[in-house]
Amino acid sequence: MSKIEDFLTQSEESDIVEAIRIAELNTSGEIRVHLERTCKGDATNRALELFYTLKMDNTKLQNGVLIYVAVEDKTFVIYGDKGINDVVSNNFWDSTKDVMQSHFKQGDFKQGLVEGIIKSGEQLKKYFPWEAGDVDELSNEISKG
Repeated sequence: MSKIEDFLTQSEESDIVEAIRIAELNTSGEIRVHLERTCKGDATNRALELFYTLKMDNTKLQNGVLIYVAVEDKTFVIYGDKGINDVVSNNFWDSTKDVMQSHFKQGDFKQGLVEGIIKSGEQLKKYFPWEAGDVDELSNEISKG
């Protein structure tokens, strides 16, 4: 793949953005997806760096979630902010990762991201339910690097 823009079609990107919108209807949590061609270094450290670059640490309840994918390296990370990590078990994201990974192994990246986003929203709802007055604090658009 020559450009990260070729990883998903425009229609697939729209489906992912819609999944984020739907997932956030039931939670005050914020979900973002970031795609890169390759990751130089440790993927978790890169996800953390992007988390701050994308200002995801600025949510009121510290409940942002970044799904980071390094396409050519075939690696991804789900990174949750402090507010989430303070209240959930250590294996909180394992089932979400498993669902995503099963789709990724089949080459169905869009479906893996969509299901990961929906599952993230369902899990966030348990700890950060939507309340009257909640506002969408972060963009739902896919960021790319």
